[in-house]
Amino acid sequence: MENNSPLTRVPGFRAVGVTCELKTSGQPDLALILADAPAAGAAIFTTNVFKAAPVLYDMALLNKSGGRIQGVIINAGNANAVTGEQGMRDVTEMARLTEAVCSLPKDSVFVMSTGIIGHKMPMDKIRRGIKEAAHVIKTEAGQTGQNAARAIMTTDLVSKEAFAQCDINGQTVSMGGIAKGSGMIHPNMATMLSVLVTDAVIEPAVLAQSLKKAASRTFNRITVDGDTSTNDTVVILASDRAENAPIEPDTPAFKTFTTTLTELCADLAKTIARDGEGATKLVEITVTGAVTEAEAETAAKTVATSPLMKTALFGNDPNWGRALAAIGRSGVRLEPAQVSLRLGDFQLVKRGEPLNFDGAAVSRRLAASTDVKILIDLGVGPDWATVWTCDFSYKYIEINAEYHT
Repeated sequence: MENNSPLTRVPGFRAVGVTCELKTSGQPDLALILADAPAAGAAIFTTNVFKAAPVLYDMALLNKSGGRIQGVIINAGNANAVTGEQGMRDVTEMARLTEAVCSLPKDSVFVMSTGIIGHKMPMDKIRRGIKEAAHVIKTEAGQTGQNAARAIMTTDLVSKEAFAQCDINGQTVSMGGIAKGSGMIHPNMATMLSVLVTDAVIEPAVLAQSLKKAASRTFNRITVDGDTSTNDTVVILASDRAENAPIEPDTPAFKTFTTTLTELCADLAKTIARDGEGATKLVEITVTGAVTEAEAETAAKTVATSPLMKTALFGNDPNWGRALAAIGRSGVRLEPAQVSLRLGDFQLVKRGEPLNFDGAAVSRRLAASTDVKILIDLGVGPDWATVWTCDFSYKYIEINAEYHT
């Protein structure tokens, strides 16, 4: 069971990934996730005004279905974004075909797409892929979740998966998830897709509250390059198989469930940041001593999106002035004489005063690290926030210069 996909380790779900030649590499490029019965569903979406056809379709579907979803179909290799009326017809056909071949109720299938913007969908390939996925998901591959996480990857170098459990009033509740994302990553949200599943007994409206809280401190706190995509979607389905008493808002059970869901999302979010296009380092930036949590988050994100800071980290250059310069233009309330900064184990600034340090030693430590922590204390308040990002390397330029051609 441990080798199964986190999706299929959760009671009530099957998943599979198949190849329908949307990717020129020949790798799996279409994933299907099914619940055994209609499940409670909730989702969050990109804030980009140029929302892809699947995003528009799914937003309407949640309202139409009353938050009851039984299937998710995902293709990689084509975003179906900025594709006009034909894009909406294609996403509708994807949903209807999936419902038909999987014997699901109408308006019960979520559709997600990722890939190049502005290209019409190759529907002949999509149709073949959906029929193939519907066939394969009935086999052992569907029980193990074979290739589901791989099938949603684009420029990702690694698949992203996570699993967690918690106790809700004496019942074990499981949750699992897969995600994709590597470039065009920036809140709210990023060019990322994620499917989360749980066996908890929870109504769609309550599930939506929990997902929003979890995403606000995880998926909405990662950035690779400052670009927000057209397709970002996180969907969660709950199968009700755990037989716990229904989770209600503002209860200990809700807090426990949301805390565990947040931990699951954080695992996926950090994996996305670590796998940023061309990245060599996962960078964790924590800002403390802020007047509000929102200001701490703003300050941390300003450092995280600074090209100067990100290139310095790639070059193993402890140029802390770039971090403070970013903080200074972030618009948050601070007193320069109160600000302190640590880079890993090294304190470089204390209450506005630069400290003597061995630059060569810090550089060697950075060169030997794949995980870097930056701690900035504003010294003016009680709140804090953490954001995850990565460095900028030569490879990032190469990947994105050649992505389309």
